[in-house]
Amino acid sequence: MPITDLLQRTLSDLRISVTDRCNLRCNYCMPAELYDGHRFLPKQEILDFEEIARLARLFATLGVRKLRLTGGEPLLRRELDRLVRALAKIPGIDDLALTTNGLLLPAQAAGLRAAGLRRLTVSLDALDDAIFARMNGRGVPVAEVLAGLAAAEAAGFTRIKINAVIERGVNDGEVLRLAEHFRGTGHVLRFIEFMDVGESNGWKMERVVSATEIARLIDARFPLEPLERERDPETALRYRYRDGAGEIGIIASVTRPFCGACSRARLSAKGELFTCLFAASGFDLRALLRGGATDLEILRALEQRWGAREDRYSERRAEAAARGESLPKVEMSYIGG
Repeated sequence: MPITDLLQRTLSDLRISVTDRCNLRCNYCMPAELYDGHRFLPKQEILDFEEIARLARLFATLGVRKLRLTGGEPLLRRELDRLVRALAKIPGIDDLALTTNGLLLPAQAAGLRAAGLRRLTVSLDALDDAIFARMNGRGVPVAEVLAGLAAAEAAGFTRIKINAVIERGVNDGEVLRLAEHFRGTGHVLRFIEFMDVGESNGWKMERVVSATEIARLIDARFPLEPLERERDPETALRYRYRDGAGEIGIIASVTRPFCGACSRARLSAKGELFTCLFAASGFDLRALLRGGATDLEILRALEQRWGAREDRYSERRAEAAARGESLPKVEMSYIGG
């Protein structure tokens, strides 16, 4: 029974953060100067796999069809294949995906595929080792991510999405290099505008490379043509190469907000429900789970929370900036982007 919010947006996607920890310190998400020495959640505060699976089943009865596992870095969660296996069996779920930095895929890709994971997104912001090392905050070379991609391909994952966050003055010179590298591979490269998620990444509008600029840059070298969206709530602007070498996507949350079609909810590692990537706070589902609430009581809470939703942060960003205001929001690493 699909539910809608105050703006008549249905709930169809759930992003599940399985850990708040990460083995990188990317400057747009978890900068080292703030997160080295950070107190991460102790094990007892994180939802266990049974609690996550129970919530996922309830979300599925409300119309959720797509689950995506995130973090932090989700592959840091031990025995993640057990959770994947449980989620893959939930009636109504027809898309189970995972977003990762790829470093642990050589050891885990085959097991995740066998457990029922069908789609992968791998983050790679540059192909130049020096740029990538600075961006990831740990000096990790590009070869380690490419090794993870190779392991995923060997395990049977196809049409992998590659996410690259583009920040002016940092890695904007890598756009064409990334496009050229992934053309013809069968994978889909997606460029993401540098977003003001959280309060710690030093976001400024002048550091945003717009979707229009990215598309024009690539089109001048590798001619593009726009594609129709595959589904209504899809976030990426899609283009294909005119020579048939595949497609790219651009996620333009800053310059072309898509709040009006947003169908996503987010579940934090500690069990808080966020109805917007830019929300300031979440709703505590863990308290209901561990307080003995019935499925019906949890369903009613979910219906009430989504039914009262009117989030449209990306559309309100410009309005707030004009007033000289900054809207508070949770850190991206906490709810998985």
